[in-house]
Amino acid sequence: AVSMSAPNMEERKACWGARDELWECLERNNEDAAKCQHLRLSFESKCPQQWIKYFDRRRDYLKYKKKLENEGYSPPETTGRS
Repeated sequence: AVSMSAPNMEERKACWGARDELWECLERNNEDAAKCQHLRLSFESKCPQQWIKYFDRRRDYLKYKKKLENEGYSPPETTGRS
């Protein structure tokens, strides 16, 4: 794993690359983490721990946001009428 010191440019690029591959894989496989396990391991080995936590939260947020945009958020009080 990457040392706790701030990652240099090479390490950052490796981390971002691994993250992008993982995210693309998840999207292609409809969020089936099992199919992307090898990329997950690569991502975890190339990124500092706190980045992994941050990116995971970020991805959850982006997925949630996308879902709202796709399905539309309907506040409870408007459900009766369409």
